[in-house]
Amino acid sequence: MHNDTVAAISTARGKSGVAMIRISGDDAFNVAYNMFSLPSGKKITDPVPRKCYYGNILRDGMIIDDATITYFKGPSSFTGEDVCEICCHGGLYVTQAVLEVALSSGAKMAGAGEFTKRAYINGKLTLSRAEAIGSVIDATNDAQLRLSTTGARGVLTDKLLKIRGKMLDLITRSYATIDYPDEDIEDNERGEMSRTLNEIYSEISVLKNSYRASRAVNEGIKTAIVGKPNAGKSSLYNALCGDELAIVTDIAGTTRDIIEHTALVGDVTLRLADTAGIRDTEDTVEKIGVMRAKEKLDASELVLCVFDGGEQEAAQDYEIIESIKGKCAVAVINKADKERALSNEFVAHLYENFESVCEISAKSADGLDSLAAVLNKIYELDKIDISNDAVIANARQLSSVSLALDKVYEAKCALDMGETPDIICFSLENALSELDMIDARATSEEIVSEIFSRFCVGK
Repeated sequence: MHNDTVAAISTARGKSGVAMIRISGDDAFNVAYNMFSLPSGKKITDPVPRKCYYGNILRDGMIIDDATITYFKGPSSFTGEDVCEICCHGGLYVTQAVLEVALSSGAKMAGAGEFTKRAYINGKLTLSRAEAIGSVIDATNDAQLRLSTTGARGVLTDKLLKIRGKMLDLITRSYATIDYPDEDIEDNERGEMSRTLNEIYSEISVLKNSYRASRAVNEGIKTAIVGKPNAGKSSLYNALCGDELAIVTDIAGTTRDIIEHTALVGDVTLRLADTAGIRDTEDTVEKIGVMRAKEKLDASELVLCVFDGGEQEAAQDYEIIESIKGKCAVAVINKADKERALSNEFVAHLYENFESVCEISAKSADGLDSLAAVLNKIYELDKIDISNDAVIANARQLSSVSLALDKVYEAKCALDMGETPDIICFSLENALSELDMIDARATSEEIVSEIFSRFCVGK
């Protein structure tokens, strides 16, 4: 029940200098009152909101730790309820002991994501902002953090409200016409409605297209590094990962198995797989490695195809090019620190068959910036500012935006065909309903609960 007072440890489990226990609900202060006293031994009877008090945590009248406590009076708190936040020493045992005192003093254990869910239920957060807060916590690189922070600031919510306002205005105007059935929509009014519908359609399209970029940042792209033996695949893998993770030697066929790691290149998260050099071989182990390399290539979303720029192209290079047909692939001409031995005809062939061609030196990391720029362009991160623009962050939001876009298109067609206002309104109301799903104005309790269940306990 959301009127229960709940408590949980809100800092990560493990030994640290400080840990925080959060208590939220109508009885938050009473719970804290039962377990906390000032250094003088007196109790706090009339706490000043947002003032930090220093004192002692008591268990059965005995001091178990000294701590600070801050009281937030609802609705001026994260959850919108009365909240007490206790900061104690961060040892595993003492933190758990303080939590147990809170539970024995009247609080119940909070569920996963319960504090954020309460913030949403109490109107402190929209659902998209709540999801973004979860992504801030889960962020593992700077691009993910910037994208998540943008959502947490409510940039997507603000954009949706502006689009929603335009849609409501159109619906209101259409209903006004329905109320006066003897008056048809005048040509100049149809023209204005058409312009507004085109604006709405364009803005929702931009939102829908932003998912390609956000997915590249948040989820990461399955990427295979392929090429013939000794082209520099492992050197490129190490350069992108920023560490010597793969063995690099001058001996062809050094890499026999798949090595995987996640790396940020530009603003794109790559789920990299370094593979064995693709060639015909009689070596049993290497043959297995080549087979796995081809399987990884087939399963990948992106291929970085490495060519040795210091050697004349070989039949193997052409075979590898044929193997990536139909794939999103970038040709990487390695060993740019050496004089190029590839023919102009072969380089021209690369430009004809790949999304882009980059020249790099994996050994010195020269040219990696150009590769990062290419990836940003492929995943359209050059078109948006993830620190400031509204971006669709997940598949749930994408589904709602896509359906809303379809319904706006229906409204556009109805208007162009001279349909009656009620037909236009019907499509617009459906579009509005789909758009409202993003911030849960029309989302079921089951969906909301599923979203917050992915949060950690204490958030």
